[in-house]
Amino acid sequence: MKISLIITTYNRPDALAAVLESVLAQKRMPDEVIVGDDGSGPETREVLRDYESRFPVPLVHVWHADKGFRLAEIRNKCIARATGDYIIQTDGDIIMLPHFVADHAALARRGYFARGVRVRLSAARSAEICRSGRPPKRVSVFSRGLLRDRLKAWRLPWAGRVISYRRKTTCGAIGCNMAFWRDDLVRVNGYDDCFTGWGYEDTDLLMRLMAAGVRMMRPYRMALCLHLWHPEKSKHDAPEARAYMESKMARGELRPAHGLADHL
Repeated sequence: MKISLIITTYNRPDALAAVLESVLAQKRMPDEVIVGDDGSGPETREVLRDYESRFPVPLVHVWHADKGFRLAEIRNKCIARATGDYIIQTDGDIIMLPHFVADHAALARRGYFARGVRVRLSAARSAEICRSGRPPKRVSVFSRGLLRDRLKAWRLPWAGRVISYRRKTTCGAIGCNMAFWRDDLVRVNGYDDCFTGWGYEDTDLLMRLMAAGVRMMRPYRMALCLHLWHPEKSKHDAPEARAYMESKMARGELRPAHGLADHL
């Protein structure tokens, strides 16, 4: 199985550098890393240029111009460039713990997509990581700088291999820790490019995948990652985005008119 790791970013080069360091520390490297850039300035390009020679796998930069928050579209462009059978999706402010990719690979099963979790870090600990460029390689429930949900930092692979498929599923999306078979994404035309601004583009995708018969798997104490602190993004567009998603659900729309196919 060939794995593509997609990391999305926007104008946070110090965090991206720490994230790329966490990729280099993986026990199982992805077969390629694609950084989806939603219109960052030249500092992000410089970070990627510095890491290209250090990466043992291809490091691809997919960029489009800054025309507002277009996360759905940049993810589609990355999926279109991906050559892996299985796609792991995260963000440019997510520190992946060393078994992150290996755990996703171990849990990958046909007929399922994965919706993981993350543990939030404090502002002080996040600033320290970004300043030093050295992400933590070991985390426990007692580690400093963890905010709520500390138990999510406790890796239990022997339990996760069974419980992950047996837990009751909900549709809430965690876009910074999800994984899909690429052909499932192609079948539902990926993300809906019409989502702009914050919110619901990932929930919309999950709803359409489940309507197409793909089940949700929630990794239990596996595929762990840490979320670097940042100020809350504006949710001004969220009500409109939710109304748009719900109208599509009511119509039973499985494939958006503008989606992944526009970029293949």
